[in-house]
Amino acid sequence: MKRDFISFADFTRAEIESLLEDAARLKAELRSGKGSRPLLGKTLAMIFEKPSLRTRVTFETGVKQLGGASVYLAPEDIRLGARETVPDIARNLSRWVDMILARTFSHKAMLELAEHSTIPVINGLSDLLHPCQVLADCQTILEQRGRLEGQVVAFIGDGNNVVNSWLEAAAKLGIVFRLACPPGYEPDAKVLADARAAGAQIEVVHDAGAAAKGADALYADVWTSMGQEAEAQVRRTAFAAYQVNAALLARAKKDALVMHCLPAHRGEEITGEVLDGPRSVVLEQAENRLHAQKAVMVRLGAQAS
Repeated sequence: MKRDFISFADFTRAEIESLLEDAARLKAELRSGKGSRPLLGKTLAMIFEKPSLRTRVTFETGVKQLGGASVYLAPEDIRLGARETVPDIARNLSRWVDMILARTFSHKAMLELAEHSTIPVINGLSDLLHPCQVLADCQTILEQRGRLEGQVVAFIGDGNNVVNSWLEAAAKLGIVFRLACPPGYEPDAKVLADARAAGAQIEVVHDAGAAAKGADALYADVWTSMGQEAEAQVRRTAFAAYQVNAALLARAKKDALVMHCLPAHRGEEITGEVLDGPRSVVLEQAENRLHAQKAVMVRLGAQAS
């Protein structure tokens, strides 16, 4: 039976914890040189409306390490929803390949792909959610701290797609999540309400210092994402007080982790001193995109067989 990885909300806590266990196992197997090839003979179609270093390299590398192959579809190759409707694209790909990875501007397009395909669809990023990033982030915290339950993650910046996935993860895994953002840059209201209704411990504040106080991890992301370039100057002004720097880090726990989903704009949302400092785990996060996504592909590929 085909299943998609669009949102944390569609998975149980046990299922997410199982994915994290699989990610750790696959990471250990790769490092020991004993990796298996469960996706031998399978092909992943990769639809990219937005360019990406980490998403493209980790999915292409991951499926190859698992024995499969990938087909990269750049923005001009299919022009999702313009040259051809999303349902038609989904139906055609379902006849040729075994899984679809999509990185889209529109979450609606992501849902349409999943609805009309007969093969698993993986959300590599949409304007609403970024579950692959947050799954890798959870793997990183688990490696560093040994548990997720009760960990306080303070996100300093925009209430964007990464934040929305963190809200869903907090509802499933017992993470305490704080967001410090300027007024008007809060996360999606429905995602926030659903996460709180599910029992998540979430605070949304406008004071970065208050959010950082006693946190186990400080998380930064760019102030201006792809597609928001026209807002760049307005956002620099709005987010000027929301930089992760040494002073803010001093308000967190002494061993607090510094996290960033990358790419980073040094000197804007985070200083180079903190990004490259001893508490930074940004490269561990980036590496774990490979292992977490391999776990997702193995799980969905096996279920769809």
